[in-house]
Amino acid sequence: MNWTMRNDPSGFKTRWSDALAERYRAEGHWTNTTLVDSARAALVADPEHILLIEGDTRLTRRQTWDQALRLAAFFRSRALQPGDVVSFQLPNWVETAVIALAARMMGLVINPIPPIYRESELSYILADCRSRMLFAPGVFRRHDFSAMFAGLRASLPELRDVVIVRGNGELDWDGALALDPIDDTQFPIVDPSSVMMAMYTSGTTGKPKGVLHTHYSYDHRARAMGEAWRIGPEDVVFMPSPVTHITGALWAFDMTWIHGSASILMDVWTAEEGIRCIEDNKATVNGGATPFLQQLLDTAGNRPEAIASLRLFFCGGTTVSPDLIRKASETFPNCLFFRCYGSTEMVTATLGIRDRSQVVLGAETDGEIVYPAELKVVDPAGDTPLPHGEEGEIIARGPGLFFGYAHPADNEGNFDEEGFFRMGDLGRIVHDDYIVITGRKKDIIIRSGENISPKEVEDILFNHPAVADVAIVAMPSETTGEKGCAFIIPQPAMTIDMAEIRRFLDAEGLARQKFPEHLVLVGDLPRVPSGKVKKDVLRIEAKKIAEMATK
Repeated sequence: MNWTMRNDPSGFKTRWSDALAERYRAEGHWTNTTLVDSARAALVADPEHILLIEGDTRLTRRQTWDQALRLAAFFRSRALQPGDVVSFQLPNWVETAVIALAARMMGLVINPIPPIYRESELSYILADCRSRMLFAPGVFRRHDFSAMFAGLRASLPELRDVVIVRGNGELDWDGALALDPIDDTQFPIVDPSSVMMAMYTSGTTGKPKGVLHTHYSYDHRARAMGEAWRIGPEDVVFMPSPVTHITGALWAFDMTWIHGSASILMDVWTAEEGIRCIEDNKATVNGGATPFLQQLLDTAGNRPEAIASLRLFFCGGTTVSPDLIRKASETFPNCLFFRCYGSTEMVTATLGIRDRSQVVLGAETDGEIVYPAELKVVDPAGDTPLPHGEEGEIIARGPGLFFGYAHPADNEGNFDEEGFFRMGDLGRIVHDDYIVITGRKKDIIIRSGENISPKEVEDILFNHPAVADVAIVAMPSETTGEKGCAFIIPQPAMTIDMAEIRRFLDAEGLARQKFPEHLVLVGDLPRVPSGKVKKDVLRIEAKKIAEMATK
């Protein structure tokens, strides 16, 4: 199969196959429409339907559309052109959905950045994607974003504007919406094969990699998920997952317009507040990583009536215990609980289960492989497909697959000749079309659904004067799924503790989510003959330490 690199209006280069594009269009998986077309149709159908809920705030379709038209006029006034990148580092606030829609109206590329990121990650991402505009809070969770950006501006010459949301700044949200709304006949013509999102995800190479999704790929997965899970206008979705992650973004920005559901946003998660949101708004759908479900069980297990409205809960983003799904199904029998599997690159590669007759599969597998998503399990050494039931490397392809990384060099080695993407996970196919994840090839830590690159943290810690060498691996955690465990060889006659590690990483501007949470001081690290650290051995040791701590 022939693959070419196309020049996108954004300046990014994207992977393209004429043969697959023809197939996906012919089969109806790719349509020549964008979110703006879906939003306009939904607006005509029922303009007063509630689209977004955040605390006491309710935004209807009409209100959201009108705000997006005003923001689109602001984009035009700041000379933004189709293909320019607009970033936002915001919590789960309704403004994010307005930004996402307005950007689509004007053919811009959105770049969601998690609010937990600090100077180190932020400066890299904004420069790497050549962001022209950034939306950010003034102060959120006691962190002064305005001051942080003031210190970064000199190093970001392509960043023209910073708009402060829910705070005061030279440019702020109220000012951005002060212009007369743009006429929707003035929207530029947008090619659905063009890039509409650059979302950065941490991998094994240290620096985050920009995942490029087009209108085609993103729209397809939003439609496929909604159809599989029968999402409709009667559904109210409680989505605690950050809108700066792929799952949260889909539910807050696209599912509402395409399938008519309303989305409840919460900027600071607590289990008690989450249950109150579900109960007060009669939420029907919920999803998130393991910690969300565990805390939901711990808090609402004795009062199931509080979340009686839920009919569906999907769980993924990190290791999901079969026992956790089983317990949830037993505790809340009217809700369908299941595991699903995907990544930023291949969104919802599986779609869980269909009904309660498959509840066992919902706990024991990571979901059904539903065409047109294609998953294979291959021999990691040679890409030979393995028989069902045998463990191997998972590779994936489909109309929802991303169109490559922001740096084409990052694509090398990550795709086979047929365009299947190497997911970095090990697994096996069971019951003909269900996948079970058994491990990971990639050396990442998934903490509360957030990918953390050990190498990025190791590279910083290696510069500490008391550290001779360091290796960080995933350690099982009951609360976050996984956490970082740092094995450190101290310099002779020196030592280091967790308090000093936290102080040092904080001073380096690293997001606290990435800080290791357990420390083991060692005299040496296990290595292969070439000198590379045997992290599989360290992971086993970290697991033993975690198990001992729970006894």
